[in-house]
Amino acid sequence: MNLIIDIGNSSTKIAVYKNRKIKFSLRITDLSSKELESWFTGHKIRNTIISSVKELPAYIVDLLTLNNSYVHILTYRSNLPFLIDYETPETLGTDRIAAIAGGCLYVKQGNFLVIDAGTAITYDYLIDNRFTGGNISPGIDLRFRALNQFTDKLPLVKKSREYSSPGQNTSDAILAGVINGVVYEINQYIRTFKKEQRNAKVIFTGGDSVFLKDRLAQKVKYMPDLVTDGLNYILEYNAK
Repeated sequence: MNLIIDIGNSSTKIAVYKNRKIKFSLRITDLSSKELESWFTGHKIRNTIISSVKELPAYIVDLLTLNNSYVHILTYRSNLPFLIDYETPETLGTDRIAAIAGGCLYVKQGNFLVIDAGTAITYDYLIDNRFTGGNISPGIDLRFRALNQFTDKLPLVKKSREYSSPGQNTSDAILAGVINGVVYEINQYIRTFKKEQRNAKVIFTGGDSVFLKDRLAQKVKYMPDLVTDGLNYILEYNAK
């Protein structure tokens, strides 16, 4: 079985795969050596891949090396099922690489756009099996925090499905402005992409995707495990 560790900006997702199917998964705030060791108890882990958007603690690699036969740390130099056309590949987030790889599992042939709605919202394009780049904008919670931190009187609000629009109070005005703004942004990206690539697919993932997916006016393929699916695919590619 394969162990997948995806260390993001806000949390870490751990998953176990067997034959390209996810068997177990959980999301945690802090990854400790005790937490990591528990995943080897009762699971016959053979290969592991790590994707991290932050500095990787040394103990993680040491612990994994002791417990299983192959550990792969994802970088842009990894063997990938697509080519990278990016001016600064060394700055390309491994979460974005993994999401594109996951898209390759779903779209065997053809072009696609991956929208990952997390701490940041990323829009990444695969055209003719080449990653041609993408865009990054602030996610929902970042927008809430920015309005609170960079103004004197605006409150910090949390996501809610219930609000008036136009806002009838300041909290609703922020909720409507941020959430509607994100939805309008995503819809316009999809409209523009489909106008340019008529037969292309759009894949939607990320921590906020479950909150946003029913608000979109455009058709998307919702894949909540896209990044870990992609990491497992890349691990298979490199552990041969």
